[in-house]
Amino acid sequence: MLRALLALLLLAPAVVAADPTRHEWKVNGVAREGLIALPTKSSKAAPVVFGFHGHGGSMKNAANSFKLHELWPEAICVYLQGLPTPGKLTDLDGKRAGWQHAAGDQEDRDLKFFDEVWAWLKKEHKVDEKRVYCTGHSNGGSFTYLLWAKRGDVFAAMAPSAATGGVATSKSLTPKPALIVAGEKDELVKFEWQKATITYVRKLNECETEGKPWEKTATEYPSKKGTPVVTFVHPGTHTYPKEAPALIVKFLQSQEKK
Repeated sequence: MLRALLALLLLAPAVVAADPTRHEWKVNGVAREGLIALPTKSSKAAPVVFGFHGHGGSMKNAANSFKLHELWPEAICVYLQGLPTPGKLTDLDGKRAGWQHAAGDQEDRDLKFFDEVWAWLKKEHKVDEKRVYCTGHSNGGSFTYLLWAKRGDVFAAMAPSAATGGVATSKSLTPKPALIVAGEKDELVKFEWQKATITYVRKLNECETEGKPWEKTATEYPSKKGTPVVTFVHPGTHTYPKEAPALIVKFLQSQEKK
């Protein structure tokens, strides 16, 4: 009995996932909110992962879909909430929550929001600044590209899904490890657009032409710069694939800022 108990204790995870809790910040006088899951029973500097919901989504949707805090309980997982934003492809009146599309949009309110939260995290918690990551789906994926372009020095790796960077944003990208999720039947952000962005990022990162299998369902393009690109191209539409969270977390865990 004692041996069995000891075996169970040894197998138990050192860190347990905590439920995300709501926090609020003021950015230029506007109340902004987010959900943050902190590691429990850990005194070490923690990695940080930001997860951004799509247009019309919410921080709760992101927490439930991305499951970052469940898959990586040792990390500080941050799910921020967007504000009503005119969409580029849908919701042109801007009645639903989203993120700025390009630098300068909405007076850079969301880049400033990120800056505020990042400064707060560094002040209030012990963070590992070599292991900071970002992921997002659809409009949240586009914002991931924008953060890569405008705040790239913060991050070790990125993981956008169902998104493109756009011409202006893409021109500001610097080589960085990335896992990119794309649906072949995406009816909103056309696969051809996403494929063009993938090609651009692979060239930017100086990746090898031929890819190799990665985790059975994805393809890795090694880079002599140490900035590999992994693509998870699935047969689905614009929806967030259930296989994506585990692949994204596994990839991000393997990357550290030099």
